[in-house]
Amino acid sequence: MKVLKLFGIVILSLICFVIIIVFEIQGWPVGSSIAGVVLGISIPALFISFQDLADNTNWKSSQRKLKRGGFIKDSTIIRISFAYLYRIKVGDKYLLVKNKRNTGKYQPVGGVYKFTKNEKKELKNLFHVMDDNKITLDESSRNDYRLRMESKYLRKFVKRFNKSVSSRERIDNVGREFKEELLETGIIDWEKITYRYCGRYISDLRFEEHFQIYELQLFDIVELIPTSEQEQTLLELIKHERKRGQYRFATANQITCLGMNIEEGELNEWIGDHTKFTLQENESKLDMMPCAGKLYNVDL
Repeated sequence: MKVLKLFGIVILSLICFVIIIVFEIQGWPVGSSIAGVVLGISIPALFISFQDLADNTNWKSSQRKLKRGGFIKDSTIIRISFAYLYRIKVGDKYLLVKNKRNTGKYQPVGGVYKFTKNEKKELKNLFHVMDDNKITLDESSRNDYRLRMESKYLRKFVKRFNKSVSSRERIDNVGREFKEELLETGIIDWEKITYRYCGRYISDLRFEEHFQIYELQLFDIVELIPTSEQEQTLLELIKHERKRGQYRFATANQITCLGMNIEEGELNEWIGDHTKFTLQENESKLDMMPCAGKLYNVDL
C-alpha cells in the first residue's frame, strides 16, 4: 500500500512537471500556474511518502504519526521496557507465576533483559539514557532494560539492542528468570531446560495511562520444550496450584479474558495483560526474527 501510494504521487508529480513545461512553451501561463500549484502540493506529499516507506515496522510508523500530529517532539521522554517471556504449556493450560511486585496478578515466567554495567555506560554515552522512574530502582532492577530516553534516540537504540555489540542477556541463554521464579521458589527442581524461540512482539509507541508516559514495549517469546519427565512434573503441579498459591494454570480463554468470567460473575482480573503474547494462537502475529524456530539448551 505504501509503495502504491508513493508510485501514484511520483506519477502525478511527473505529469504536473511535464504540463508546466508544455504550457510554458505554448505560452499558457494560467495552465502552468495551476499545474505548479498541484506540483507544490505533491512534492511535500512525496517527501512524506518516502518517510512512510522507510518506516518498516509498526512502532516506527506510530512514532512518526505522533510526531506529525504534534503529540510528541524529538525531546519527548520515552520509556522502554524490553523483556522475554516463557510459554509453558501442558495440555490446554499455561503455567503462570505470581507477580513479584505484589500486583496480585499472575503472569508468564520471564522478565526484563539485563545488561552489564559497561553496557549502561555505553548507552548513556550514545543515547543519554536515564533510569526508569516508574518502578522503584533496587538491586534486583538496577541493570534492567527498563529505561528512559528522548524520542530522537529511540530508533538507534532499538537498532543497537538487536546488534551483537550490545552487552546484554541474549535469547540463547535466558534461564535466569526461569531459575529465579521456578527453581529458587521450590516449584520445580530441574537441572536443564530446552526451549524454542518463537518470535517477538513490539508494541506501537503509545501513551501509558498508568505511568503517564509514552512507552515502547518489547517481548521475546520462548516456548519450553519439556521432556516426558518434566511434562509429568507440570501435570502434578496442576493438582496443587490452589494450595500453594505461588503459581496458577490458565486456559487460553482465561488468559484472553485476563481471568474474568462474566457469566459466573467473576470480575477480578488476576492475569497480567501481557500474558496473551505467549499464547499459541498469537504466535503468527509475532515478528519472525532471524533465530525464530531455533532450539536452545540451558543449564539451570
